[in-house]
Amino acid sequence: MITTKRTTIAVLLVIAVVIAALLGALVGGGAAYAAVSRSVAARPAQVLPQTGGVVPRPVLAESAPEVLRTVDVRTAVTDAVAKVGPAVVTVINNLSTGGPGSKASGSGVIISKDGYIVTNNHVVRDNQSLEVILRNGKTVSAQLVGTDAFVDLAVLRVSEPVPAVAELGNSDALKPGETAIAIGSPLGQFQNTVTVGVVSATGRNVDTGNGYQMEGMVQTDAAINPGNSGGPLVNLAGQVIGINTLALRGDGSSGPVAEGLGFAIASNTVKAVSNQLIALGYVARPFLGIQWQPITPDAAQAYNLPAKWGAYVTQVTEQSPAATAGLREGDIITDLGGQAIDEEHSFINLLLSHKPGETVSLTYLRDGQSRTVQVKLGERPRS
Repeated sequence: MITTKRTTIAVLLVIAVVIAALLGALVGGGAAYAAVSRSVAARPAQVLPQTGGVVPRPVLAESAPEVLRTVDVRTAVTDAVAKVGPAVVTVINNLSTGGPGSKASGSGVIISKDGYIVTNNHVVRDNQSLEVILRNGKTVSAQLVGTDAFVDLAVLRVSEPVPAVAELGNSDALKPGETAIAIGSPLGQFQNTVTVGVVSATGRNVDTGNGYQMEGMVQTDAAINPGNSGGPLVNLAGQVIGINTLALRGDGSSGPVAEGLGFAIASNTVKAVSNQLIALGYVARPFLGIQWQPITPDAAQAYNLPAKWGAYVTQVTEQSPAATAGLREGDIITDLGGQAIDEEHSFINLLLSHKPGETVSLTYLRDGQSRTVQVKLGERPRS
């Protein structure tokens, strides 16, 4: 019995030693694993030279907020908007028509530290007084410097310090597919709204319905809404590449409705016209001295006219360049400056492509015969 008890005790002691050893190994191994984990967490992911594999860096829950705080959300678009946005204004037109308190609104952009602002002519038409709302919400009075209806541009000026000045870019360098950013105040309520699209095309001509076309327009699919008129179209460099002026959506009848057909006045045109408006208060336009009606193939067929395209002279002003050149009522002008009048080249656009004082050739039909004369253009009287 004594021997058996001693044997049992010895066995129990061995088992206890083994269990203790196992527990020690487990505790030690856990401590070693924790140390390795802390070491891995403290180092970036490493490439193993033997296998090319990557040891992933553990993501600790408490580090997630710090990672989110350091995310950089700046893009070329946000940088461009940050550059131009402070120079964009809302234009308020206190109308002289429509009764007391009648207002209209549009957008504009500051182009000079001297307070000059470019917008559309149709935004400031029939104004009694003008105001602009700056980016910070401050409303200041503005003076009308000059307008040009043919390109739908106007220049205003504010006397207070301006918050920023936008740079006019080179519209001749534009390519279809470039990112285009429109900034303005749609409906006059949502100041500095940003819409993004592309330059859909350049050199577009848009019929105004007034006998001439607006030429060399920049087409974009960036959303242009009422109130965006006069605001800038911007490239990714933060340069103004156009002044938004209109969007086509169809004729309102049963025909198809178009989307994404916005048009802006090219920035190079804006430069040329705004410089004249600032220097002179107006744009010097050529003057021929006639009243006229456009001839189209339909009109030519209806009235049995000898030309499908042209300008039918209905009146000649006395002592005008036209009178000096011998033009009469009933003549049909078919060519000006060596360019025939046709579907793509209206008479008024051909005339506007020349300068006051310039001598140009003019071809007209009279009694079925074609005649060509030289005309020295005058300067269009200011209304």
